Amino acid sequence: MHGEGIALSVAGIGVVGLACQWLAWRLRLPAILFLLIAGIIVGPVAGILNPQALLGDLLFPLISLAVAVILFEGSLTLNFKEIRGVSHTVWQIVTVGALISWILTSAATHYLIGLDWTIAFLFGSLTVVTGPTVIVPLLRTVRPNSRLSNILRWEGILIDPLGALFVVMVYEFLVSSSEAHSLTVLAIILVVGLIIGGVSGAFVAAVLRRRLLPEYLQPFAVLSIVLGVFSVSNYLESESGLLTVTVMGMWLANAKDVNIRHILHFKEHLTVLLITGLFILLAARIDPEDFLIFNWGALGLFVFMQLVSRPVAIFLTTLKSKLTFKDKVFLSWVAPRGIVAASISSLFAIKLVELGVPGAKMLVPLTFMVIIGTVVLQSASARPLALKLKVAEPAPKGFLIIGANDVARTLAQAISKYDCRVIVTDSNWDYIRQARMMGLEHYYGNPISSHADNYLNLIGIGHVVAVTSDKHFNAMACMQLMQDFGEQRVFCLHDKVKADPNDKHNVAQEYHGLPFLGGDVSYKKLASLINQGAEIKHTKLSEEFTYAQYLQEHKDRFLLPLFLVNVKGRIKMCYDLAAFEPQTGDTVVALMTSKKSSTQSE
Repeated sequence: MHGEGIALSVAGIGVVGLACQWLAWRLRLPAILFLLIAGIIVGPVAGILNPQALLGDLLFPLISLAVAVILFEGSLTLNFKEIRGVSHTVWQIVTVGALISWILTSAATHYLIGLDWTIAFLFGSLTVVTGPTVIVPLLRTVRPNSRLSNILRWEGILIDPLGALFVVMVYEFLVSSSEAHSLTVLAIILVVGLIIGGVSGAFVAAVLRRRLLPEYLQPFAVLSIVLGVFSVSNYLESESGLLTVTVMGMWLANAKDVNIRHILHFKEHLTVLLITGLFILLAARIDPEDFLIFNWGALGLFVFMQLVSRPVAIFLTTLKSKLTFKDKVFLSWVAPRGIVAASISSLFAIKLVELGVPGAKMLVPLTFMVIIGTVVLQSASARPLALKLKVAEPAPKGFLIIGANDVARTLAQAISKYDCRVIVTDSNWDYIRQARMMGLEHYYGNPISSHADNYLNLIGIGHVVAVTSDKHFNAMACMQLMQDFGEQRVFCLHDKVKADPNDKHNVAQEYHGLPFLGGDVSYKKLASLINQGAEIKHTKLSEEFTYAQYLQEHKDRFLLPLFLVNVKGRIKMCYDLAAFEPQTGDTVVALMTSKKSSTQSE
């Protein structure tokens, strides 16, 4: 293939991948589903993309490196503080549970599909791996409670390297036909992975802690080291690299006095790119004719895996846990397979076909059948099931109000009238005490502290409004929280936002979200209005009483709209006074004086 053709194909993969990611976002489904479908269409169906012709011998080395980065990014989120209370359950699921699932699935594969025991055992080991690439998008959509989310997320990231090691051991046993050799290989993989992963993690942590690299170079340096240690590990012992990068990521995630936030964000963006390209390339390699050899046994195998092997593994490994029956049912249902199963099955199938192992050609189509089936079924049913079992978090429509002063408490009371969770937070105990007396949910402390990361419960919270008297703290808090909530859901009370953008004393708007009340109103002005007796008024508009008529009726008063509640019950904060135009059926919530206030001219 000519250089121009290669460039066009790579660019095309990016465009198709972007379309799939956007469609997944719009439909609130895991992107893997659309990426697989797109890969099959542009690959074997239309014949536009041939990964082997495009990349040649580089195909599987690139796939291996990409999987390493994806796994490292997932392990960076695994702080041991988050696994407290569920650690025993997680380890039981990823060890004993995986073994139970492997045995049951392998037996079903042999008897229902008719595959030789060797391939059946290899397929069973491949399909115990779930993985963060499919679990995390599913959790974002389903939103189960924090305990279930932690269990599934930790299971996904831990089962990736452990499952990969298990697959390697089974594969080595099949190839060598020697149990002793297989155990020796496993021991070497564990030693190489743990030592190189631990040493590299400690080294990177020390470099970051001592600030030996400028911040802009840190993501690039960490990525280079990840690829380097992965390759070195695999060179020393084949397939040990996955464990190495997982150990390295977990070490960094739990290192003291090391800020990895910007590294994690860089890896998150890179992971989206890699997952997008990988799934399209792997799906494009599938031969549709391979699926034609399936009969009702394949469907029976899928049903068995969904309704028997996974539930049996979950219920047996959680007998002594504090999980409820409903929790166990949900965990039994959710186990989508992902990138590790797809990539390793593709790699090993080629090697086994070359060795002439009977049934090796069925390994890839069977694995992709399970991936597509679990993703489609569980994406469509997990959220309704979570709601039915009452294990889902409430919709994130609540508000975190930064500040518990007079302005913050007044705003919090107004918002809480609309069946919405509201938390006020402040480091001033007098303010918090008054919030307690008003019955407001509160957090005494700094909302962007390490303590808040561990103890501030944000379940159901989807918006942030910063209304302290310190506009610089407002901007700093919003800048931190914007990374979790998004720019459109963070509102900052900061006057003079519309002043000269080149003013060296101004904080750039892109760093603190949307300006609450358009940046035209100061905290001093709001506090003055409330102290002078201004009250919150709730007015519902109709065709007979429009917003223009509402303004006309109260023209002799000072009126400051704070937010509106639309006909669906959603709260929309006012971030542009000039463009604030509630519609028929909306409820306008405004701060209003009994007559024209002198503070209007402040």
